[in-house]
Amino acid sequence: MNLHRKGRAALVLALVAVVGMAFRVSWNALRDIAGAVGADDTAAMLYPFVVDGLMALALIATLVLADRDRTFALRVLGAYTVASLVLNYVHGLVPELHGRTVDWGRLADWDPANWALVLLATSLPVGSIYFGSDLVAKVLHHRPAPIPTVSTNAEESTETERKRSTADLAVSTPAPITPNATVLPRPVAVGFLKSTLPAKPRRSIEPAPLAAPIERRAVAAESTRPRRATGRVPDAAKPSRPKRTPEQLLAEAREATADWPDAKVTGEGIRRAIHTSPANARSLRDTILAERARTVGVAE
Repeated sequence: MNLHRKGRAALVLALVAVVGMAFRVSWNALRDIAGAVGADDTAAMLYPFVVDGLMALALIATLVLADRDRTFALRVLGAYTVASLVLNYVHGLVPELHGRTVDWGRLADWDPANWALVLLATSLPVGSIYFGSDLVAKVLHHRPAPIPTVSTNAEESTETERKRSTADLAVSTPAPITPNATVLPRPVAVGFLKSTLPAKPRRSIEPAPLAAPIERRAVAAESTRPRRATGRVPDAAKPSRPKRTPEQLLAEAREATADWPDAKVTGEGIRRAIHTSPANARSLRDTILAERARTVGVAE
């Protein structure tokens, strides 16, 4: 852990040293550019802090902010990096800037290019005020996202329960009766250790005579209302659908589940599709799944 911290500290120090040396190299170019666009000696000395200093501020904001604010800080950093590069490039192309012998406000011979360079050099301080204030405000109002805690019931919350239909539930069976495991003492023969006195004779008790069983007879209930004459059941009252044979039920089940996946082939689904009893639906389900398994085995 100490080596890891020392390595990070060394990396930060190296970065600060490189940035400091790069700032010193860019100092002369930005100072001469500021003098060429009308800045006095004090303003020219502070001008490099305006450009390169905002770049350092944008870099720090990039490390702190997140999401859209971090993207904004990266854009500010990129824009001022390009502006500093352009001004250093112009300083290298115009030797007169080194001795400050160039005309005041003249950075290029071509007028459109000169106007663009003067606009760039003079707008950077104003942009530093605006973008620097915005970045500082974003950093001060930034709230880091809380670290999510691992819930103790995370595994239970991810479990999914499978809903099974009534026809798929197993038939409940009664609990098996366990025999009494208590070990009884072994019988000991009389007279094994000591003799026993003969017991007194006891008078036997005769059982009481059983009463004669009561004969039950079915007695018709008397009704004061006359019974209606029964006759033939009309055809309209009879069920229109005849009773289907097992072969017909299997054929209808095959036709109904032809395009069903194996997970959907359940007893409840077959019962609703062909309107049959739960027992028949379970039997048809097992038959269809067995046929599909045999078909897949033959195909392989």
